[in-house]
Amino acid sequence: MMRYTDRGPRLPSHLAVLLGLQLALAGTALATDPWAERTQALGATGAMPSGRLSKPDLERLMATGEALFAARFTTEDGVGRPEATQAIDPTRRKHARQQAFMRTAGPDSGSCGACHNQPVMGGAGDFVANVFVSEGFESADFDSLDPQFSNERGTNHVFGSGLLELLAREMSRDLQAIRDKALAQARAEGKTVRLPLETKGVAFGFITAEADGSVNLDELDGVDTDLVIRPFSHKGVMTSLRQFTINALNHHHGMQPDERYGARWTGSADFDGDGKSVEVTVADISALVAWQATLPAPRQEVPQIAGWPEAAVRGEVVFGELDCGSCHRPSLPLESLAFSDPGPYDLAGTLNDRQVDAPAIYDLALMDWAASLPRDEQGRVLVPLFGDLKRYVMTDNQIDALGNELLSQRFVDRNIFQTTELWGVGSTAPYGHRNDFHSLDEIILAHGGDARASRDAYEAAPDADKSALIAYLKTLVIAP
Repeated sequence: MMRYTDRGPRLPSHLAVLLGLQLALAGTALATDPWAERTQALGATGAMPSGRLSKPDLERLMATGEALFAARFTTEDGVGRPEATQAIDPTRRKHARQQAFMRTAGPDSGSCGACHNQPVMGGAGDFVANVFVSEGFESADFDSLDPQFSNERGTNHVFGSGLLELLAREMSRDLQAIRDKALAQARAEGKTVRLPLETKGVAFGFITAEADGSVNLDELDGVDTDLVIRPFSHKGVMTSLRQFTINALNHHHGMQPDERYGARWTGSADFDGDGKSVEVTVADISALVAWQATLPAPRQEVPQIAGWPEAAVRGEVVFGELDCGSCHRPSLPLESLAFSDPGPYDLAGTLNDRQVDAPAIYDLALMDWAASLPRDEQGRVLVPLFGDLKRYVMTDNQIDALGNELLSQRFVDRNIFQTTELWGVGSTAPYGHRNDFHSLDEIILAHGGDARASRDAYEAAPDADKSALIAYLKTLVIAP
């Protein structure tokens, strides 16, 4: 029998390709300096788009975001941060950095597309594109690969990320509504009220409210105490595309968004001391968010190779029999495709919808790819993420390969990770949070802790079923 095993276009070189985009998203004459072109195109004041955008206006904003994502930043743009660290909170260095690039503490890349490129721009990265994640408050100027200084991470793809953020927002809203219901009921009845925290079929434990207005959060499972689902990063600690983008520009490129590193928060127009001010405007961030949010969802494509379609059909059955779908849920229902930017749940240093007169609304239903998304009997979009946006313990005393980190991130324990969405998994080898598992068979066998039962069932399955499962997973691809 056949056995199934695991085995772009040139990017623009600078921002001269940017389309004209003002507050009203109309064309404008461009200057001669490439970065001045971007500034003029986005509006001299760096004004953000607002209100519901038409499809032509949204497409122009997306084109600007794509060009920014592909752009190779230079010192003329403000790349580098000689007097600032990679920390997500603006933090000055004790000693000025001499090197323009530093693989461990960053900056470590000249463009977003340099890491997000597999199989196309916006995709994942191979092991060579791994980054080193550290809060950077004290141990900022390190030059060692020793895991006591940082956590080494692989690059995730961002396809379908607008759908993920919308799911997370709706789930956060639901969980917080349950908390409010428990508190109101406890006050009204004068007694303790314990309610299950469940949204879209995913259980996040229980919450207990007391009549005095206090809550007990000891039974939370897989979510932060503020009941906000954070859908991005391997640990599930990034709330939004906007937050992720701001963090990444500073960390990986030394391009400091004015939204967090400008005078409003730091009291300085050139916090990183590189001689450039307003390196990235709030409008630049909006354009980058718009492009990422509107990237199409990965989909299933079955190779027309003899035996593969039949194997994939059997593999989907095996996926269910091994209970892989208890965490890697094939789909979650989404009520609305209207993506607002900025969103409702970001905290200090990232704009939220209460800090602007009116957020921009990017209606993902305007995208051609959205028409192919399935819907349930209630008309909700079924987002085919193969995940559940929940965190789990991924190691135990026997299986601990995924517990190799020494530092917690954002107060999430070292061996706890958010379920990796499997959409696109056929296009994004290698696997694991460190990109150090070269086959799907290896990463499945590395599952411990909460996933141990499914892992053991896979190990004990007949070779034909293992092969079929791999064949099925490799049909989940990024195909823009």
